[in-house]
Amino acid sequence: METILIVEDDPTMLRGLKDNFEFHNYRVLTAEDGEAGLNAALDARPDLILLDLMLPKINGYEVCRLIRKEKLDMPIIMLTAKGEESDIVLGLNLGADDYVTKPFSIKELLARTEALLRRTRSVEPEVYRFGDCTLDIAARKLTRGQEEIKLSPKEFKLLELFAKKPGRALSRDEILNLVWGYDSISGPRTIDRFVTTLRNKIEPDPHNPVYIHTLREIGYKFDPPA
Repeated sequence: METILIVEDDPTMLRGLKDNFEFHNYRVLTAEDGEAGLNAALDARPDLILLDLMLPKINGYEVCRLIRKEKLDMPIIMLTAKGEESDIVLGLNLGADDYVTKPFSIKELLARTEALLRRTRSVEPEVYRFGDCTLDIAARKLTRGQEEIKLSPKEFKLLELFAKKPGRALSRDEILNLVWGYDSISGPRTIDRFVTTLRNKIEPDPHNPVYIHTLREIGYKFDPPA
């Protein structure tokens, strides 16, 4: 039984989330403020955290930052009533894996939770397949059908990042840090140019991408159809 930690200061929402997740056979821990949530995360090491952003004592952004500072890598889904792109980007840059904006569908939240947990259960593969493309990490090789597609080192690293984090919303800052490094002088436009190049190499129709999706004002998500 996998453990979900729900950090939410609204008692009604907290009870509703707890009941729904327990009904779907999760073990549920709860906390009603950021300090209690952080302590529960550090002590219990849950499999996934649902984290409200507007919390008493310590806000959700700081809780997320401190969890990642302790090198804990469980998935974190932000629960927020704020729809501003800057708030979402900040949460993603601090280490959150996904977000839902209130009011949200409990079915959607359960589905996102299961998708993130499914990825953490599996051993990271060396070969990723999507459509007619095969990305071989060990061989540093991309093929499309029977043809090898040449990638520059940065293109390969960017595609590897996407392949290893399917379905995850990645901000431009996070992509820049993970692919180019924290001290890079490159900027968001560099990422956009590399994404365009990748789309031209892997997408069936680069003008209507089915693999690399743009998240307006945020970044990108690699989400190939099943």
